[in-house]
Amino acid sequence: MAARYRTEASNGVDGRSRVPDGLDVAVASPLKADADPAATNPEQLLALAWATCLNGTAQVLVREQRRTNVRVEVELHPVAPGPGYAFHVDAFLSAEGMTDAEAQDLLERAHARCPVSKLIGGAATVHVHTEAFAAA
Repeated sequence: MAARYRTEASNGVDGRSRVPDGLDVAVASPLKADADPAATNPEQLLALAWATCLNGTAQVLVREQRRTNVRVEVELHPVAPGPGYAFHVDAFLSAEGMTDAEAQDLLERAHARCPVSKLIGGAATVHVHTEAFAAA
């Protein structure tokens, strides 16, 4: 089956990540003492990617008839025993005018369908939750 969309990104020694003919952002590790506070980092990019994908999927499922919001929290934790780090990621979906059970059903269906969820959803440090509606 042919791809519906394709992109690529690169990151080099100049402290920038780029998408050809598109996004060009300064990036920095949040662990570096001298990190540029205006630069973004992988944790922020992961949070943006999942929040955008999961909420877009929820909107498809509700046929854009209700407002939904997805909030994603990403933490970086050392792996014990090391080396390295692991992301701990939590997504919170809220849906206007839905009961807790309806919001939970929407979350489960969106999480099963969202491509980013499919990519990271099997990790032990990835969790999804519902919460009271909060407009972004």
